[in-house]
Amino acid sequence: MLVREEVPSFIQDLLERVETRNPGEPEFLQAVHEVVTTLTPAVERRPDIMKAKILDRLVEPERLIQFRVPWVDDAGEVHVNRGYRVQFSSAIGPYKGGLRFHPSVNQSILKFLGFEQIFKNSLTTLPIGGGKGGSDFDPKGRSDMEVMRFCQSFMTELFRHVGADTDVPAGDIGVGGREIGYLFGQHKRLCNEFTGVFTGKGLNWGGSNMRPEATGYGAVYFAAAMLEAEGQAIEGKRCIVSGSGNVAQHAIEKINELGGVAITLSDSSGFIHDPAGIDAKKLLWVKDLKNVRRGRIGEYVEHHTTATFTPTDRSSTTNPIWSVPADCAFPCATQNELNDLDADNLLEAGVRLVAEGANMPTTADAVNRLIDAGVLFGPGKAANAGGVAVSALEMSQNSLRDRWSRDEVDRRLKAIMRSIHEQCSNAAAAHGLAGNYVAGANIAGFLKVAEAMLDQGVV
Repeated sequence: MLVREEVPSFIQDLLERVETRNPGEPEFLQAVHEVVTTLTPAVERRPDIMKAKILDRLVEPERLIQFRVPWVDDAGEVHVNRGYRVQFSSAIGPYKGGLRFHPSVNQSILKFLGFEQIFKNSLTTLPIGGGKGGSDFDPKGRSDMEVMRFCQSFMTELFRHVGADTDVPAGDIGVGGREIGYLFGQHKRLCNEFTGVFTGKGLNWGGSNMRPEATGYGAVYFAAAMLEAEGQAIEGKRCIVSGSGNVAQHAIEKINELGGVAITLSDSSGFIHDPAGIDAKKLLWVKDLKNVRRGRIGEYVEHHTTATFTPTDRSSTTNPIWSVPADCAFPCATQNELNDLDADNLLEAGVRLVAEGANMPTTADAVNRLIDAGVLFGPGKAANAGGVAVSALEMSQNSLRDRWSRDEVDRRLKAIMRSIHEQCSNAAAAHGLAGNYVAGANIAGFLKVAEAMLDQGVV
């Protein structure tokens, strides 16, 4: 199981307090439950952590900012969106976490993402705290000028709360290079300074090599480390990949490079299954489809006769992508895309490894079923930490006024992902949970932050 059958009373009391204080926030409550219930063996050994109420303090953001974002579209119509920044923990460094622009964005989702970011950032071994932000603005279908006006309005408020040594945002869903450029430009205008206050910048103005690839590559590096610990390799493994955005694309790129065979991609319209494998040439076509033409994944089958397309059935309680026979699965789309019934289908399909490329794409029940069945399960806060790791490397390069080569950044990324694997594995084993990467990731990430909080007093 993910956690022990019996949850100690002090953990149960904490969860009840969190639920009472955060009503109507299911994503945040899910994230807190998943983390704190796995921390029991670590916290029980540390009366100093319990006495200092570290857990009680950690589940409360240090700062939660909400603001109005008015902007004008190309037709002259005024729109008003909500903007947010959740600054969760600065115990080990400045707040670090992406901005998400999507209609689903709300306080619960951003608190869940920010809370997860604390532990993910801790695992990278780099000095960065946890935060997240965004807006319910939808950039899909908007012109460049509309996106620019929105970003400038958004930054006109957010600039007061961010800075290279305070809070360093990055991109996330709906926030790519275009949006980062507009946000950075407005910050530069308002503050009259050129600083590394954002990561994911363009290569010719402070960005890092390998940043677009980092999350997808990192997830595959983590999967490779899990397999290596079992005396196996990705070479020859058939891999299900969900999503078709940046993370999914680069996960497939690295799977191909390591000799694996990626056979699926998806978006909200459905998924494609290509038993022949999505090789480099096909992947290049997908990148043009999704990144340039903004098309739907179903178009793939019109150009690649080896593939089939299955449209999304919104009335179904399962996603058929998880029934495709394979060895490994990389959920790279969005939160809670893989439920307990999907987990059963994965097991029946022969999958023995799951590495989360997205944030919390697997429900708690599904995680339990997979771990109980002996599947190697790499949780998002470990497996997809490559993106924020290279963001932190971008911060380092900005501080040095330097830029490292692609090979140098890739070397560091691979070393970081191997270090994360080692931390998770060692922490799990040290607390009687050998092989449980979920518990290992939570414990290893938590203890580093907890020690810093103890050192810094009640702040």
